[in-house]
Amino acid sequence: MVFLLTIWCTLGCTSKAQTSQLEDRTMKNKAEIYLAGGCFWGTEQFIKQINGVLNTEVGYANGIGKDPTYEQVCTDKTGFAETVQIEYNPKVLPLTLLLQLYFQTIDPTTLNHQGGDFGTQYRTGIYYIDEADLPLIRAEMDKLSKQIDKTIMVEVLPLKNFYRAEDYHQDYLVKNPTGYCHLPTALFEMARKANRSSAQEKVFAKPEEAVLKERLTPLQYQVTQQAATEKPFDNAYDQEFRPGIYVDVTTGEPLFLSTDKFDSGCGWPAFSKPIDSHLLQENHDKSHGLDRVEVRSATGDAHLGHVFNDGPKSSGGLRYCINSASLRFIPKDQMEKEGYGEYIRLIEPLPLNHH
Repeated sequence: MVFLLTIWCTLGCTSKAQTSQLEDRTMKNKAEIYLAGGCFWGTEQFIKQINGVLNTEVGYANGIGKDPTYEQVCTDKTGFAETVQIEYNPKVLPLTLLLQLYFQTIDPTTLNHQGGDFGTQYRTGIYYIDEADLPLIRAEMDKLSKQIDKTIMVEVLPLKNFYRAEDYHQDYLVKNPTGYCHLPTALFEMARKANRSSAQEKVFAKPEEAVLKERLTPLQYQVTQQAATEKPFDNAYDQEFRPGIYVDVTTGEPLFLSTDKFDSGCGWPAFSKPIDSHLLQENHDKSHGLDRVEVRSATGDAHLGHVFNDGPKSSGGLRYCINSASLRFIPKDQMEKEGYGEYIRLIEPLPLNHH
């Protein structure tokens, strides 16, 4: 018997904000984020080592004026921050991991100061262009705050402007291997190994219809392929809180982490965020007389559940209400064996390195 989510959602759920502006999200192999972490020479060199980074450029972000020079930025009067523009593949390098690695390179408790550099241009910041990234960024910032139990000075803002720095700043430490860097070289080796699996990289793809029917249980098929909803409180993962990872039952692609799961009392697994917003697609859903936001896996196009804006405010304010039947949970002690070893670090963040 498949339970349809009707009265409970009418009374207890809040539709995600600005649903009128919602666009369907399809899986992209390229995403973009801007990170300020002190001197951009070292920050870029660190970022370039990470598997899944497609391109980097250094420049000046979120300041006053147009096309500033390095000399103008150094006057401390323009408000620009030395920033790295990052293009990355979210299927290889999810934003959750990218941010956790970025946190390794900064002292998040200092303002306008990293390493031996002082000034507003050396402030730390996360500047986003995709509003769907904001809840995820806030959730990772909340984890960081709880981890160090101090005031976090990393600013989180939409990207207002970005101007490419002069050519000699681009790939500076590649051109000048002995040049100044505020980061210890051991961090570069850590970045190179961060998400490189010793096993062959997995390729996730949606199986043929006949394969799905053979592999999935009747309930899993109804939920993922026909957008049905399982019974609340009577499903596999509502009360599952062991460390581990949740993957798309149809493709095996990682979607959610145990560290983002919480007990919402709704009777279904609830998550504050996905591993990366680009792994999901969101659609308007006006079925059953309700106005909701449906969540599907971008690669497998499997119906997962819905997302609402009544989640924990400190973790971004979203609640991903997901059917257990659309997921497969892999406990931490089985992740290496199942080929998900590189994701273990996401549920066991590395100790922070303050410089």
